[in-house]
Amino acid sequence: MKETTKGRLAPKAVYYKRIKKNVFIAAAIMLVSLAIGIVGYKTTIPQFDWYDSLLNASMILSGMGPVIENGIVLSKSGKVFASAYALFSGITFLSTFSILIAPVIHRFFHRIHLEDNN
Repeated sequence: MKETTKGRLAPKAVYYKRIKKNVFIAAAIMLVSLAIGIVGYKTTIPQFDWYDSLLNASMILSGMGPVIENGIVLSKSGKVFASAYALFSGITFLSTFSILIAPVIHRFFHRIHLEDNN
């Protein structure tokens, strides 16, 4: 339960518990997203082994871009997957960052609001 605008600031123990919960949720989202990318790259690009799939999925998910070696030509399904995964990864990255920063921003604004009321 979040604080009300008239209530006191939550104790640090509650605040840290919220941060831990959000870190866990963000990590779970990133792991599931990474697994989707690994399996997708492995199934759509037959030249990729599991390590190549992991490398490309993690690089796309982090926003760095794909790492495709010279000589590998992507099939149409590989190009479609890579495009869709890149869009998905951008949204996932921003959403995960929002989940991580939400308790900090909430506490910051709540503290400002309490100071304005005094």
